[in-house]
Amino acid sequence: MPLSYNKLLSWLFNLIVILGLFLYITIYIFFFFFNNDSCCTTQKPLSRYTKLTPYLDTNISHLVIGIASSSNSWTSRKPYIESWWIPNVTRGFIFLDTAPDKHLPWPSSMPPYRISEDTSRYNAFNMHKVRHVIRITRVVEEIYNAESGDDVRWYVVADDDTIFFVNNVAKVLSKYDHSKYFYVGMPSECIDSNTLFSFNMAFGGAGYALSYPLARLVAKNLDLCLKRYPTMYGSDQIMHSCIADLGVSLTLEKGFHQIDLHRDIAGLLSAHPQSLALSLHHLDAVDSLFPSMNRIESVNHLMKAAKSDESRLLQQTICYEMHENWTFSISWGYSIHIYEAIIPPSILQVPLETFSPISRMLWPIYMFQTRRVSNNSCEAPHVFFFHSIEKTAGNNLETVYIRSSPRRLPACSLGGNHSADHISEIRVLAPMRRDNEVR
Repeated sequence: MPLSYNKLLSWLFNLIVILGLFLYITIYIFFFFFNNDSCCTTQKPLSRYTKLTPYLDTNISHLVIGIASSSNSWTSRKPYIESWWIPNVTRGFIFLDTAPDKHLPWPSSMPPYRISEDTSRYNAFNMHKVRHVIRITRVVEEIYNAESGDDVRWYVVADDDTIFFVNNVAKVLSKYDHSKYFYVGMPSECIDSNTLFSFNMAFGGAGYALSYPLARLVAKNLDLCLKRYPTMYGSDQIMHSCIADLGVSLTLEKGFHQIDLHRDIAGLLSAHPQSLALSLHHLDAVDSLFPSMNRIESVNHLMKAAKSDESRLLQQTICYEMHENWTFSISWGYSIHIYEAIIPPSILQVPLETFSPISRMLWPIYMFQTRRVSNNSCEAPHVFFFHSIEKTAGNNLETVYIRSSPRRLPACSLGGNHSADHISEIRVLAPMRRDNEVR
């Protein structure tokens, strides 16, 4: 009797398991095969109530730019500002130390100028090594006082030898809520500079952005801040300390470039990080961006590509020609490198060290890895620089790149001895974007 009872329980248990499994499979088949919207049913109600955040529409008109300059440096720095400033579109001012009498009449193609306010009231607290550091630091307060309407979202501050890609700046800042406290910028490329000042500081030459409420708070507290730090070297160092004291930390954007470098920065620009190019600085201290042109011509030439599609500028694309065992590294609007071997992106994303630091006091030198320039045929690229751009049929942009100079090396044996010496020109087709902004 006990044995048959146990068998009955076992039989009932197995029956329940089988029925449960059959029911599960039936329900699964029904939902998988007959309910095509099953994966979307939970998303549709959510998407119905999804709204764009109000700051995603940030554009150039919401930015006010403050440029620190002087009457003496204006002649040499004017071409840099002229290259990127868009008359009647870009908003902002140039702050000069004295009236620019010898530069009048002031050109309408340039930002309007303002004479910096008198800083003599700070004399008791002015032990700075740089003469104009207080005046330059106060650009944030003065530009806030000059432009503080409801349509202002961001204040951008820079030097007079900074060049901006302003559409990209607006696009990057649109990621952040301008009604919050934001301090956006980038430290130096060199460890020496960051050690001397701060690894958490936005360097002023690269430019930095303050959201409206942060600029308002800085303007309110700047006098106290200037008195608190009477010996600091640079205006950007004082500003960083002031903002840090207010409890706001730096938000990094890799597209801001201080360029604390010398020599040829082509290696850096040809392996630009995967972020929008926002600024370049210290172009008087490095070689011309294009070897066949002077510095000002080079900047204007780069801007030809920027005006066609700023969002693509300097963005690195890597592709391969497998029949020839070639690798192409394209920095759109600037350069193309051909390698006579198949080289993975992890290597090509590391800049060639064609440049040198402003100081070699510390090791390592840079905030990023570099590749040594090599005479190895399989490692040394054929270098081509941007030559021209035009719109073509099919709504495309065609950029043309021409060889910089002969490589004068044998073919790469590891790649099958497929020399690229005969290539003199490269054409790149790219579809035009639909979201082009004001240029």
